[in-house]
Parts: sequence; structure tokens; C-alpha cells
Amino acid sequence: MPEVPVPRAHRARAVPALLGLLAGLIAGGPLSSPERAAARPLTATAASATAAAPYTWKNVRVDGGGFVPGIVFNRTERDLAYARTDIGGAYRWQRSTASWTPLLDSIGWDDWGHTGVVSLASDSVDPDKVYAAVGTYTNDWDPGNGAVLRSFDRGATWKKADLPFKLGGNMPGRGMGERLAVDPHDNRVLYLGAPSGKGLWRSTDSGATWSQVANFPNVGTYKENPNDSSGYASDNQGIVWVTFDESTGTGAGGKRKTRTIYVGVADKDNAVYKSTDAGASWSRVAGQPTGYLAHKGVLDAENGYLYLAYSDKGGPYDGGKGQVWRYATKTGAWKNISPVAEADAPYGFSGLTVDRQHPGTVMVTGYSSWWPDTQIFRSTDSGAAWTRAWSYSSYPTRENRYTMDVSSVPWLSWGAHPQPPEQTPKLGWMTEALEIDPFDSDRMMYGTGATVFGTENLTDWDKAGAKISIRPMVKGLEETAVNDLAAPPSGAPLLSALGDIGGFRHTDLAKVPPLMYTSPNLTTTTSLDYAASDPNTVVRVGTADAAPRIAFSTDNGAHWWGGQEPAGVTGGGTVAAAADGSRFVWSPEGAGVHTASGFGSSWVASSGIPKGATVEADRADPKTFYGFRSGTFYVSTDGGATFTAKASSGLPAEGEVRFQAVPGRKGDIWLAGGKAGGTYGLWHSTDGGTSFTKVTGVQEADTIGFGKAAPGASYQALYTSARIGGVRGIFRSTDAGASWVRVNDAAHQWGWTGAAITGDPKVYGRVYVSTNGRGIVYGDTAAE
Repeated sequence: MPEVPVPRAHRARAVPALLGLLAGLIAGGPLSSPERAAARPLTATAASATAAAPYTWKNVRVDGGGFVPGIVFNRTERDLAYARTDIGGAYRWQRSTASWTPLLDSIGWDDWGHTGVVSLASDSVDPDKVYAAVGTYTNDWDPGNGAVLRSFDRGATWKKADLPFKLGGNMPGRGMGERLAVDPHDNRVLYLGAPSGKGLWRSTDSGATWSQVANFPNVGTYKENPNDSSGYASDNQGIVWVTFDESTGTGAGGKRKTRTIYVGVADKDNAVYKSTDAGASWSRVAGQPTGYLAHKGVLDAENGYLYLAYSDKGGPYDGGKGQVWRYATKTGAWKNISPVAEADAPYGFSGLTVDRQHPGTVMVTGYSSWWPDTQIFRSTDSGAAWTRAWSYSSYPTRENRYTMDVSSVPWLSWGAHPQPPEQTPKLGWMTEALEIDPFDSDRMMYGTGATVFGTENLTDWDKAGAKISIRPMVKGLEETAVNDLAAPPSGAPLLSALGDIGGFRHTDLAKVPPLMYTSPNLTTTTSLDYAASDPNTVVRVGTADAAPRIAFSTDNGAHWWGGQEPAGVTGGGTVAAAADGSRFVWSPEGAGVHTASGFGSSWVASSGIPKGATVEADRADPKTFYGFRSGTFYVSTDGGATFTAKASSGLPAEGEVRFQAVPGRKGDIWLAGGKAGGTYGLWHSTDGGTSFTKVTGVQEADTIGFGKAAPGASYQALYTSARIGGVRGIFRSTDAGASWVRVNDAAHQWGWTGAAITGDPKVYGRVYVSTNGRGIVYGDTAAE
């Protein structure tokens, strides 16, 4: 197993170019149409689409699985807290169930970038109000602009104000913040720090409209890598946090704006700015340290201190040194209160919080301490002295000020057996979110690259001989990116291929599995398959720090072993298992298509098929395999040794294409994919790919899967993520594609759902849907 999970910086990059959002500044309308699918019948030509009976949607439980860069507690209402993710939306904490409720599932396909949340703000004047700054990438990977979403019912419904620039929820620097803030005295006023040199923005009507603060003097200068031609690492990280000094304003009744505002800028020489006239004018704070980026600025108004966590890099992965400073707001004095000397700490600081019940208590994280573990520091005297979460009693032996129980999410052990001073489970990594509950000094939550951890006995930290108890506080927050899904006809209900954490064998959809796939660990699984007539035989491929990048199982994915690789493999690609499990065809990254009998001990290059082709198996004939690339369909009838290009025409030459063969029906193939503005849709072949017929009325389709046939039907139910009758959604057909019903609705869209879909071969109506950051969702239908 790797020491730490592979970073997620580019995991959404393969999302196809979608329709862009409307640019410009608007007052904002509803985020999505309020009516449910059941209320609007759809029409098509040869393929008709209507509304299904109501579906119930749930997550297949993994619990976490991705980076949580921000946690925000409301300052005036107890137990009201929110979390943001980099690509998987936002959540609200439910104290009664100790779980998180997703808030942005209504974001649809065309606005998929709005599932990346760069900042959250909870209104302390009116706790019903919450705001989210959304947008996934500032380069052209995300075709749309960013937006500020506003809710007056705690995230149950939203309206949006589109912005004339992009936001980067999954960009470098996303752990800094919060970039979005509400004036604690006049809650009509909000500020937003923008990336890409777009400056500081302000709203005076509760987020409905926005305008740039024209006189703000610095738009930021820091770029992670100015030479990155993709625009990902070369973007100016901009303005990264806004903090109000609530002691400089009056109550909400007078609607008097807070006079003193601090703003953090991604500029190592000019990181902190200040206004003392409610934003009318701004100046660089004198005497501030230089050479670092201020990741966070947290104010203790009672004692008159602004605390700042600094790093030499923008994070969330990088950072080799840092400092912690305290600024006295009354005198202007600066003091270096770093918990450790810079020479002794090869990491930067970021996570930063103050105990609002005891404001002299401060905590900060060494967010970029990857090895042997992250570090958390605590001071009860405003930074004069610090204690740490762990230290060496005698190297490499560690003495921890905490215990950790991950029994509720056991895979957080990663199946690792590290040597000291490493431990499993880890205290964390990428720990840029750290918050003490403002109403409860014993409760603290912090985000990592994989979960949310927390404790409810935090003050025991300060007692001699006592330890705090840390456990996952992540139930309901599902953040995996899904690459492939398989629902075998026997054995486990579901096998998954996931980004960053490999994937799972789910024997119970409502329970967190004990461990991801291991032996070998693939950091990201790109493709998996099972033998149609022998579902105990399973194969998976993906990325890893070293070979092997392919693994086999003969017990339905319960146990695995690594196979051999052909020369030149650099990544997983796609893989297919023969219908009887006798052989496999693999199209890995870095090498051409190969075939092997048995379990991949000796691979032979296939002929007649191009490198990079997507491969699948016929689900009835063990010698027949299929391939596709750039508009051409390929067929092998000798177990993948040789492929022949078919004369079938009209298939998409551009865009992502996925296809599947129907179980038990030789030569019965469905193909989905294409590119907006070009050839795009769903095709069907019943002659093994010799010819394909386009399904009329399906304007766009990106996935295709099969499930148990409807009562009285002989053909398997079809499922697709598609646009039919002009409506984007998840659709089902029970008559081989002659007609379709939409099974999701406006409240359940989950952004981009184009990677994988499958029905359940044992439960009619059940469908499993991939998302890019909201995990695996599945729907069950009421009796029809």
C-alpha cells in the first residue's frame, strides 16, 4: 500500500466538454426546476420517454473517500455546521443522527462544475441563510463560470447568481479560506475572494448580485507552477480569505456594516490587507511577515488577536515550511507564535481555529506533514506555549495524545502494516479544515484527504495522562469518484471501481465495507469485469505506484492476487473477462491491447486493434471480445488474439464512448457516447457489431447498463444516463429501447453521471449510478 493516497487534483479531468453556463451577472433564478419528473411527460420520436413511478434514492455506503477542505460552524445557533468538498458538493450536519445531509444533489448535468465548492458561509444574523461559492476548475476543463448559491432554508433549496469568472473548488489552494464571508452585523453584505486575478467582490443584497470592489489594491500573485500550460497549476490563486472583526460594528437591527475587515491575498510579500471603514478603503497591514502565504486568518475579537497560519505553498498537497503569527488588532503588533521552529518543521500550517468559549485556546495543523503523519497543535494561552497531538518518546516510538477508533469506517486503516513511526490509521493528511464547535469546547472536527474526523472530549487534551478520543464523523458524506460498476448475478450485490481509494466489494449496500480491494492496492481502479457465467471470476485494473496494475479474484472479489503485466504499461485502461472466465483481454495505458489465457501469467499482443481501444467481452460466447476507438468497432472471435474492424458506420468518432454486451445473448451490444455538437446518442447491434442502429429520440447517451427484466418481459431492463425528449436524466427501458421512463427527478441529479451505470440482475428496477464526487447512488422503484 502507498504511504498516502494518490492526490485527487485531476480526477475530474476526463469529464467531457458540456454545455457552458450563462456568463454574466444576474440577479439569480432557481438552481433547478422545482417540478419533479413525474409531473412532466417527455416525448420523443421512435423512442418515447415518460415519467416513472417514484424512485427512492440512497447512497451505497462508503463514508467519505475524498478531501474535505472546509468545515463551517454557525456562530449563533448551536449544532448548525456545514462541510464543503472539492468536487462532491456541500453538506449540513445533523446532530440528532450524527450524520451529514447532502445539499447540492439538485445540480444537473449541464452545471456539473457547480458540484465543486470553493467556499461556504453560514449567516450568524439569520442562521437559515447559507451561501456556497461553486465552480470546479478555473481553466478550460470546466466550460462554465462560477456562481454563488444562496439558500434561505439551510440548503434545502437554492437560488444562484452567476459570476463573470470561474471558481476552482478542485484547484490548487482550495484548502485556504474561507473566501466567502457574511458581515456579522449587516447580513445583506457579503464578500467573495476570487482567483485568476479577478479581485475582491461584494454583494449588498444577500448574494443576489455581485460587483467587484474596484479599489481593492491586490488581486494576488502566487501561482503553483507558472509554466503549466494546462492552466491548472499556473492560475493565480487570488484572494483566499475574508474575516470580519465583529467588535467593530453594531447589532443587526441598525444594519450598520462591520467597520474592520481583514482580507488574505495569495501574495508572499503582501498577504494581509485591512479596511477600517466598512470596505470603502483598503491598505496593506504594516509589519506583517513576508515570504509565506496566509492560508487562514481567524479572529479572536474578545482578546483582540488575529491569528494567521502561513505556508510557503498554496496546498493542499505541497508545503515545505511555515509559521504561525498573531496580530494584535488594537496595537498593530505582530508576534511569531509558531509551535515549532521553521527548521524543525518541514511542512506548512493551515487548519486554524479558536475556542469561542475560551478564546485564548487556539489550534493549528501542520497540513502538509505527510510523513509520518499530520500534526495538530494546541495552545491555551493565545499561542505562548503549545502542546502537540503526538511526539516521540524515543524515536521511532510515538506517544499520542489521542486514541483513534475507525471501527465505523474500517477501511481507513488502508489495510496497512507500516513501520514506526508511521501508524495506521493515520491521524490524517491535507488537514486544512479544523474547527472547534463555538458552543462546545469538547467538540472538534477536522477534514482530511479521505474523511472527517472528530472528538467530543477535546478538553481532555489539557489534562495530564488523559487522551482525546478521535473517530470518523463522516456518515452521510459520500465523496468518491466512480469509474466503473458491476452487479454480478450471484455473490455480492455490487463491485465498484473508484478513484483514489480503489473500490469495494459491497455485500450490504447499507454498511461500510471492512476494506477496499487489496493485494494489490490500486490507488485508482479504472475498470473491472466479471465472467458472465462464472461471477466468482473477477478482474480489475488501475493505477498504482508500481506494478502490478492488474488483479484477479476467484471468489467474487473477496480476495485478490496481482497478475503480470505486458511491457510498457503505465496505467489501468480497460479490461474484459471472457464469458466463462477462461481468458482476459486488457487495453492498458502505455501499451497496446493484449490477451492472456488463464490469469494473465503471459500476455500476447492482440492484432488488428489500435492502442487505447476500449475493450469488452461478449456475455455469452467466451471466445468473442469487442473493442472500440475513434468511430470504429472491432470484433475478435479467437479470444482476443486478432481483431477485425467492422463496416458499421455512423458511430461517434469523438468524445467518450462506452458499450456493453447483453448477458446471455450472443452478439447483442449497446453503445452509448459521443460529443455535444457532433455525433452523440445510443446505438444497438444484434449481429455482433457488424451493423448498429441508432435509437431514435435519444439525443445524447453516455452510459448503458442492464438489470433484471420487468415482470412479464423477456429482455433485460436497460438503464442509461442520457438526454431523451430534451431532458437530461437517468432513464429505464423495459422494452429493449422502444420507450423510456425517467427515473430520477430535479432533486436527484448529482452533476455528472457519465462514467458507469448498471441495473441489478436480482432486483427489478434497482439501478446503480456513478457520480464524480457524490459516490455511488442507487435507486429502487415502488411497485409499478
